[in-house]
Amino acid sequence: MNAGLLLIRLVVGLLFIGHGTQKLFGWFGGHGLKGTAGWLESIGMKPGLLMAFMAGASEIVGGLLFASGVFTWVGGALIAVTMLIAIFTVHGKNGLWITQNGMEYNLVLLAVAIGVALIGPGAYVLFA
Repeated sequence: MNAGLLLIRLVVGLLFIGHGTQKLFGWFGGHGLKGTAGWLESIGMKPGLLMAFMAGASEIVGGLLFASGVFTWVGGALIAVTMLIAIFTVHGKNGLWITQNGMEYNLVLLAVAIGVALIGPGAYVLFA
């Protein structure tokens, strides 16, 4: 069980860190803070710069906490809130399936974040 929780935490947490760095720094093919801010403004999330910073920072901090197993419940909560916002602002109106840009993947990540936050990080954590 502990190895399974570690695998889930590392994959999900590190991917969220990657998404956050896309938003804030333009790494991994992202658009950076200004590009993300412009897109967020275009879908009605204002002020775009603040929203982009908050989204990227939440993904990085949430991913770091989730992956490390330190304050996993806080990391899980940050990831969960990010996914809820994505569902309500972008993906929910497109239905369930990801093939139509729906909320399927967001729901999976939401369930993983909440599930691990409720179970706990397992035995393998950065600081024990």
